[in-house]
Parts: sequence; C-alpha cells; structure tokens
Amino acid sequence: MYRIYLEYHNDAENKHRFYQLWVVPSLFEDWTLVKEWGRVGSPGTVRKEWFSTETEAMTAQALWKDKKMKKGYLDRGG
Repeated sequence: MYRIYLEYHNDAENKHRFYQLWVVPSLFEDWTLVKEWGRVGSPGTVRKEWFSTETEAMTAQALWKDKKMKKGYLDRGG
C-alpha cells in the first residue's frame, strides 16, 4: 500500500483540511486509487478510481498530489 497524506491550514479563514491518497491492489487483479478528503479531525469523503496496472494508479496518485500541493497542501508523510 502506498499512502500520501497532505494537509492545508489557514488560520485566518479557519480552514484545516486533509487529503489522503492510497494505491492498493483490488480483488480482481487491478489497482485502486483511494482518495479521502475533509476537515482535519473529522471523517472524510472517500472516492475510488480503478486502474488496470499499478503504474497507472501510481501515476494518477502523483498527479493528484501535485495538484493539491499547488493549492497549498503540504506533505505530512504517509
């Protein structure tokens, strides 16, 4: 399992958000990118995307990470 955990904090606007990305194998010999996001300390919204190869899933994960980091999210480890 490959996990990325990002956070965004803006005290002036009371914004404290997280975004998690996992790449995991599925039961049907394909790969799943699991995305979870929401307010830090609260349960998040979960969405899944399926890919035929691990490489495709990892590429999508990297694209989402880059997209979020451009919006000000910081990598907090995985």
